[in-house]
Amino acid sequence: MADVAIVLLAGRLFVRLSRRLRQPPVVAEIAIGITLGPSVLGLLPGDLTERLFPYDALPMLSAVAQVGLLAFMFLAGWEMDVGQLRSRGRSVGVMAGLSMATPLLIGAGAAALLAERYAGSGRSTTAFVLFLSTAFAITAFPVLARIITDSGLSGTRVGTTAMACAAVGDVLAWCVLVLVVAVSEAGSPANFLTVVGLTVAYGLVMARVVRPLLRFAVRRSSRASSGANTLALIASGVFLSAWVTSWIGIHAIFGAFAFGLVMPREAREELHANVSAPLSGIVALLLPVFFVVTGLSVDVGALGLVGLGYLALILCVAVLGKYAGAVLPARMSGMSWREAGAFATLMNTRGLTEIVILNVGRELGVIGPEMFTMMVIMALVTTAMAGPLLHVLGITRAAGAPRASGHRTPASAGSGVGPAPAVKARP
Repeated sequence: MADVAIVLLAGRLFVRLSRRLRQPPVVAEIAIGITLGPSVLGLLPGDLTERLFPYDALPMLSAVAQVGLLAFMFLAGWEMDVGQLRSRGRSVGVMAGLSMATPLLIGAGAAALLAERYAGSGRSTTAFVLFLSTAFAITAFPVLARIITDSGLSGTRVGTTAMACAAVGDVLAWCVLVLVVAVSEAGSPANFLTVVGLTVAYGLVMARVVRPLLRFAVRRSSRASSGANTLALIASGVFLSAWVTSWIGIHAIFGAFAFGLVMPREAREELHANVSAPLSGIVALLLPVFFVVTGLSVDVGALGLVGLGYLALILCVAVLGKYAGAVLPARMSGMSWREAGAFATLMNTRGLTEIVILNVGRELGVIGPEMFTMMVIMALVTTAMAGPLLHVLGITRAAGAPRASGHRTPASAGSGVGPAPAVKARP
């Protein structure tokens, strides 16, 4: 248990430091995970990483991390109002498509070059290229919401457009990732079709059966004022949905995310008090353990000079793909060059969503340890770029941007998880 205490205390210290550096808390949490792993602490004499996190303790740490991760994925799905996305219009759809398709294509080219050296053993090159190109295209929606709020961009054209495009892109990315996992795990065309068929059936059941039942159950619990019962019901549904998707063969995180998508949006304030706030507290408490478990698999020293060269290539591809796919569409929509640069900077934020996806690829064996290390560093760097670049561009609260409205959940002190403040686009 001492290792968990160290993680929590170190996490709070790094988060306080991150605020002084204009960084979202998730940057500090990723950094503390890498620091406590072999990349930093492991270099000191005495094998401190092994002493603090012995092999026998890893299953317990992984279980704790899994609970926090599933709660995070549920809240991320709940934040994403698909109905609101449909009302954003064709222009946002085009911008979202280009801001994802461009890094996807550029990333696919880079992945094809890297496949022979870094693809996971026993996995097809196709699965590696699909997975890595999807990872390049990701924008972290929950972390982006926190950056937009902290920068005072809520209610501005840049902020609302970035939120809408990131939400659309994340939905598309999760759909692609489901196919990647199915291709990787199926082993044969027949098994692949079975996984896809079960996934489609699962989606229909969630939309047509689970959503109405949830709406009915929430109304009943609201009348009965039984907050504890509502929380138990929702938490049970999250874990059960995660188990079903794991049984299907598309990973447990998709089940938690899908359960969040079908959650009712009405009675938001009451659900926030009874469900979102407690789960956000769990996320803020347990998710740092997930970053440490991730950091234990990140070893920068094992890359060597050749690996560092490929890391530089990955960083260039990641940044170039996002900026190429975001700046020109933003200009065509009527934004100034400064606004377009800010929009691209926001879309380049990968954060926690990227780490979650990379862990899926590592667990499936699609990417090897060295590629996992390089992609985690890429996620950290591209997320850390956002705050300073927005400041340089003058797109911050200090430049006169309006303050965000709405409440913050307890998770806003952590990874930026929890229902985001309501944001309205300018007419």
